[in-house]
Amino acid sequence: MPTEEQLAYELLRRTDYGRVATSMRALPFLAVARHVVVDGRILLRMHRGFGYHQACAGSVVAYGADNLGTETERDGQWTVQFVGQCETATPTAAEVSLFGQAPHHVDGALYDPVYLVIDPQLAKVHTLTHRVPAAV
Repeated sequence: MPTEEQLAYELLRRTDYGRVATSMRALPFLAVARHVVVDGRILLRMHRGFGYHQACAGSVVAYGADNLGTETERDGQWTVQFVGQCETATPTAAEVSLFGQAPHHVDGALYDPVYLVIDPQLAKVHTLTHRVPAAV
């Protein structure tokens, strides 16, 4: 049976995007990011133009992903959350290729990728299931 951390990574690999949570000007903040898992670390790709990566780099962040928008309770829903130190990264060409094609535009501006890496210290999984009552 996998550990909670192993299950969290397995589930994270099933989705392409998640949200990174940090603090920006002393306020809580969420930003969407594309992720891949490389050697037990979470590599993120974000749009540089927003500057959100600057709030993440050098900070402890939370990163979460889920299947809540794609699965029903009956089929089984899950969320995963990782917490750890986030730093800027320079991925290898092989790591960049794991992300697949980048968007061409974000909010009308040309997409300019920036990469971050999270070294998780905590991983949590939450599952939501719906049990259908037995027929009476």
